[in-house]
Amino acid sequence: MDIKKDLPAIDSHRDLHIWIIENLKMVPVPERAYGNFFEEHCYIILHVPHSPKTTQEVSSNLHYWIGKEAGAEAQEATDAFMQLLEEALGDRMVQHREAQGHESDCFHSYFHPGVIYRKGGPESDLKHVETNMYNIQRLLHIIGRKHVSATEVELSWNSFNKSDIFLLDLGKVMIQWNGPETSISEKSRGLALTCSLRDRERGGRAQIGVVDDEAEASDLMQIMEAVLGCRGGSLRTTVPKKSINQRQKANVRLYHVYERGTDLVVQELATHPLTQDLLQEKDCYILDQCGFKIYVWRGSRSGLQEKKAAFSRAVGFIRAKGYPTYTSVEVVNEGAESVAFKQLFRTWCGDPGCKKPGGPGKLTQVKLDVGKLHSQPELAAQLRMVDDGSGKVEMWCIQNRARQPVDPRHHGQLSSGSCYLVLYTYQKLGRVQYILYLWQGHQATADETKALIYNAEELDLMYQGALVQVHVTMGSEPPHFLAIFQGQLVVFEEITGNNGKGQSAPATRLFHVQGTESHNTRTLEVPARASSLISSDIFLLVTADACYLWFGKGCNGDQREMARMVVTVISGNNKETVLEGQEPPHFWEVLGGRAPYPSKRLPGEASGFQPRLFECSSQMGCLVLTEVVFFGQEDLDKYDVILLDTWQEVFLWLGEAAGEWKEEAVAWGREYLKTHPAGRSLATPIVLVKQGHEPATFTGWFFAWDPYKWMNKQSYEEVMEGSLGSGCAISEVTAEVNNFQPSQRLGNRRTGPLARLALKGSQDSSQKELEQGPNMNTGIASTRPTASSCVSDTCMVVSGSLPRERLMHQAAADLPQGVDPARKESYLSDSDFQDIFGKSKEEFYSMAKWKQQQEKKKLGFF
Repeated sequence: MDIKKDLPAIDSHRDLHIWIIENLKMVPVPERAYGNFFEEHCYIILHVPHSPKTTQEVSSNLHYWIGKEAGAEAQEATDAFMQLLEEALGDRMVQHREAQGHESDCFHSYFHPGVIYRKGGPESDLKHVETNMYNIQRLLHIIGRKHVSATEVELSWNSFNKSDIFLLDLGKVMIQWNGPETSISEKSRGLALTCSLRDRERGGRAQIGVVDDEAEASDLMQIMEAVLGCRGGSLRTTVPKKSINQRQKANVRLYHVYERGTDLVVQELATHPLTQDLLQEKDCYILDQCGFKIYVWRGSRSGLQEKKAAFSRAVGFIRAKGYPTYTSVEVVNEGAESVAFKQLFRTWCGDPGCKKPGGPGKLTQVKLDVGKLHSQPELAAQLRMVDDGSGKVEMWCIQNRARQPVDPRHHGQLSSGSCYLVLYTYQKLGRVQYILYLWQGHQATADETKALIYNAEELDLMYQGALVQVHVTMGSEPPHFLAIFQGQLVVFEEITGNNGKGQSAPATRLFHVQGTESHNTRTLEVPARASSLISSDIFLLVTADACYLWFGKGCNGDQREMARMVVTVISGNNKETVLEGQEPPHFWEVLGGRAPYPSKRLPGEASGFQPRLFECSSQMGCLVLTEVVFFGQEDLDKYDVILLDTWQEVFLWLGEAAGEWKEEAVAWGREYLKTHPAGRSLATPIVLVKQGHEPATFTGWFFAWDPYKWMNKQSYEEVMEGSLGSGCAISEVTAEVNNFQPSQRLGNRRTGPLARLALKGSQDSSQKELEQGPNMNTGIASTRPTASSCVSDTCMVVSGSLPRERLMHQAAADLPQGVDPARKESYLSDSDFQDIFGKSKEEFYSMAKWKQQQEKKKLGFF
């Protein structure tokens, strides 16, 4: 096959590049058409992130997308271009094979608010999007929660079902029909896609109507029946698409792939939890994640032919396993692995020297600078500290299922057999903030744990839902919890008799002191025997006759300083300092004699993993997660339960409309840890965060967090109450429909005279509007609040122009009657708009929404 080897130029200033394979050539797709894909084609998508957020180092990604109607020749050409691009761009990227309708979360994360699958192929002449074209008649089937897609389907009632959303696109009028079984979250995201289509393809000039209830939207239903015919029979019920849940994703298997003579050998090596040392740089491996996804790992010293055969081997593996042909494939090179691939392993280190088990990970130690925590939330997130712990502290112990206040003199003195609530109050930028720690001892009973959660909910209600709840397990306390007690946290062993009642403490007790500063020091009581000692740490041995402060050979000055502060909490007796190797005989006698003990404490889990964001849902009682790979604050929706995994902590973010999932949220966090392929620690702190009460330890993982974002964003209900629905414009098309008698309506055929006339009215009025320009008589379409003058962020009638001085830098109350404050710029004449914004209205509305808002703020139109 003859492939033109001249590759297209790549703009280094753009993150995303998309090419369509047309006549065996790579043809760039216009930027305003990104997210539109023709089913008869193949595409290549290149993403090279230029994010300024340094905490999220992500690989470049190269995707090979196959339309469901794409021919073999187009697929072969795309594969050839992929190899050429890899040679040109180097191997520092991740490659993906994507099939229409089954794309990876990484692929979907590029396209907000969704992707559109379009029918057609070469005859389309690559007309992905033509702004302000109204000669359109199509029906889109919209599905998805966090990742939304729309597919062109037959223009018939037979395409509809009860569970999904459908968009009847008639050019100037767009009618979104919501199935009776769709959730408000799905409706909201469907509306976002509908509005995006209006702005990108119609320059913001189309009118939108929404059918939530057919009986209440009779005029919209009249238009739909004019186009689709009268509906016969009831709507069909669809079987929900079965999603891969977290338990299934935990099943991973690693295979070694190599050639033996003329045969290709695929040998199973290991199952989860996997370790990085299994991967050898001279070989290639296939990692099978339960048939949900296939990874191919290529070592840096593997052969050239082996590298070229990566995709074909993956496809052969999929065929041999009997997996669906659309199974997602990801090819990663040594040193440029994706975050998702790395987190399938127990630990991961980018330095080849630390692949060996127990090898030293290079963890960056950031010195605590309390003064910068409020102004630099990214620092607060990395340090896991909202402040220095100097705020107000209240503490309760759970006893007999109730909370009993703890005397401030005993704050920080905990028992391993109990549960505690610690409420921390502090101020940030003049606003009072709360964190409620739910601490659980290792020996606490199930009843005490339930009582702990119940009492936490009671407190949360008292504080009107403003508490950030942090679930903490003994021994895994986060730095800020330790800082609250200024490094003097001491956990005593629970002492109980056969009858369950407390008894006096034993004469000999041993305490292990760990830490160098107030935010990383904890003291735990351990069994009083020699084998509990560790040479790198400090221990306090308390006996009836004496107290010994034992310094191991490996401890440093900071550890010794913190230990001297802590031991005063445990014992007031005079303490004898003992150095390792110089212990008196009595020291060993009370410990039961000498015994071997380790020289170093085992290192904690490596924290070099990058954060990941998931939308949570449940199917058949199991947790289902949808990842947003390049996440930002805009990915948090009021209807969502979001899981943010920073590896050292798991955050569960609850949107204000997701309160019904509050109890499930923490359980989902535990299930996530329990089913994680890497074998995560179940003691990892779980933090419950509610919308509007996010601490800096959460917001610091997002670039440019806006604390006022929730106040400025309209919800789906607010949009609907404000303007959408049966009363919103659509008047011109409705008038055309009303001119006909019901007896003239058509049956269930694709189109007919009535449909064509309704469309013609829409198209003609649109064209007339574009040609005649603004109405210079009144300045706006109408001064009366009629249907045709309904104006809002999502449903606007294009009206005449107004002088720039009546729009720029004007408060909403000072605008002329009928002007939508959210779209002031649309009332400018075309010439004024070009002069002020430096671009046409069509170019402006084809931009991303956040870019539009940025320009409007700068120029006084926000």
